[in-house]
Amino acid sequence: MADPIRLVTAPDGEPPELPQNIEAEAALLGAMMIDNRVGEDVMQKLRADHFYEAVHGRIYDAIIKLVGRNMVANPVTLRPMFEGDEAMRELGGPAYLARLTGSGAALIGARDFAEQIYELAQLRALITVGREMVTRAMDTSEEVNPKKQIEDAEVALYSVAEEGGETGSVKTFLQASRAAVENAEKALNAGGGLSGVTTGLENVNERTGGLHHSDLLILAGRPGMGKTSLATNMAFNAARRWVQDMEDGIDPSKSVGAKVAFFSLEMSADQLATRILSEQSGISSQALRMGKISQQDFRNLARASGELENLPLYIDDTAGLTIAALRTRARRMKRRHDIGLIIIDYLQLLQGSGRGNEGNRVQEISEISRGLKTLAKELHLPVLALSQLSRAVEQREDKRPMLSDLRESGSIEQDADIVMFVYREDYYMAMHEPKQPSEQDDAKTFDDHATWMNKYREVEGLSELIIAKQRHGATGKAKLRFDAKITRFSDWIDERRLPEQYG
Repeated sequence: MADPIRLVTAPDGEPPELPQNIEAEAALLGAMMIDNRVGEDVMQKLRADHFYEAVHGRIYDAIIKLVGRNMVANPVTLRPMFEGDEAMRELGGPAYLARLTGSGAALIGARDFAEQIYELAQLRALITVGREMVTRAMDTSEEVNPKKQIEDAEVALYSVAEEGGETGSVKTFLQASRAAVENAEKALNAGGGLSGVTTGLENVNERTGGLHHSDLLILAGRPGMGKTSLATNMAFNAARRWVQDMEDGIDPSKSVGAKVAFFSLEMSADQLATRILSEQSGISSQALRMGKISQQDFRNLARASGELENLPLYIDDTAGLTIAALRTRARRMKRRHDIGLIIIDYLQLLQGSGRGNEGNRVQEISEISRGLKTLAKELHLPVLALSQLSRAVEQREDKRPMLSDLRESGSIEQDADIVMFVYREDYYMAMHEPKQPSEQDDAKTFDDHATWMNKYREVEGLSELIIAKQRHGATGKAKLRFDAKITRFSDWIDERRLPEQYG
C-alpha cells in the first residue's frame, strides 16, 4: 500500500516542501510496466503532470503512448525513449526503469497509488492557487479590482475541483435506463407529455416536453417580439410550480417546477420585478413605472407582491459578465439555492475570455455558446439563452425567422439542443397601418383602412413560437396569446371555435 500523505515541515527560513510521495509514483510505474492493463484503470483520471517527479511523468506518458499503440510497455521497449534523458541519467540511466519493476507487490495497491498521486497533485494545485491569490492581493501596483480577483480565484479553484471529473460521466446502460424511466415517471405524474421543467404554457410543453436537463435552449427574435417577456413568463411559471409542488408535498426530484437563476445583462433587477408584478397584478408596467394607478390597483399590486415574496427566482443584473464569471456565479447559485433552470438575457451581451479572439466576434460567440452548453451538462439543468437575430429578417416579405438569421455565429445553432423564434404578425401589421380616414377622405381610404382593420383583428394578440430545431423531437409552431399591456404570454384559444353558449 502507499505511504500515508505527508506534509513535510522545512527547516526555519526555508519554504515548506510540497506534498508528494515519490515512492507511490515509482511503485505505480513499476506496476504498469509489469502489467500494462493497470494503465487502463488509471489513465482516465491520471495525467503526466500529476506526478511530482518530472521524469516519472515522462515515463508514465511513454507507457500510455505504447499501450495506446497496442505495444508492450516494459523496461526494454521504453529504454530507447530515454537514452538521451538527462534527468534519467542522474537516476542511473535507463537501468532505472528496470529498478522500478523490482517489487511485484506493487500490483496489489496500484489503484491506491494512483488515487494518492492524484490527491497530492490536487493539494499542490491548491497551494499554487493560494499563492497566486496572495501575490495578486498584495500587489497594488495594478488597478485594484477585488471583485475580479475573487471571480478569478473561484474559477481557478473550480478548475482544480473538476480535474479528473470525466470518469464520473461514464454510466452503465442500467444507470442510463433508470434515468430514462425516472423521466418517463415524471412525465406521467405531471399529466403526460411533460418530462422537463414546465414553461407554464401547455402549447409549448406539448411540443417540447418541457425544458430538459442538460439542454441548451435558444430563444431568439427581432426587437419588439417579446423575447424577454416570454423568458420572464417561463421563469415565473417554473418557480411558481416549484412552490406549489413543495406545498403539495411532492418529492423535489419529481417536481416539474424549478428554482430559477435569471441573468439579466440588459435590464435591472427592479425592471424585471416590475414586469413580473405587472403580469400578476394585471396592471400595465408603464402605469406602474409612472405611478398612474388607482388605490384599487395599488392594493392588487401589494397582494401580488405578497404572494411572490417567497418565489425562488434569483436575479443577477451584473452588466458585462464574461462567460467564465457567469459559470462561476451559476455554480455558486447551484450550491447555495439548488437552482434547476438558468435564463440569460441575452447571449450577445456576454463576453468571451478574451484569449486569442480579440476582434473576432464570431469566435467569441462560439466560445460563449459552447460554454453555455457545457454549463448545462455540468450542472445538469436547462439553460435558456435569449439571442438577437440579424436584420436580414426585415428585408424579406415573410418576416418569420429562420435558423440562418441567428446573429454572428452558426455555432449557436450547432451547440443548441432547441432553437425557438418568437414571431408576432400584429407587430409588423401595426407598422403598416394605412391612413386613418376622416370625413373629408374618399371611399377608397375608408375601404383600405377597413380591410386592414379586419386583417389586423384576425392576428391581434396572436404570437407564434417557431421551434426551428429540436434535437429530441419534431419542429413546428406553438400558438400563444400576447397581452402587450402587461407583457404576458398565455396559451392561444381560438374563440371562434368555442362551442356556442345557450341561455
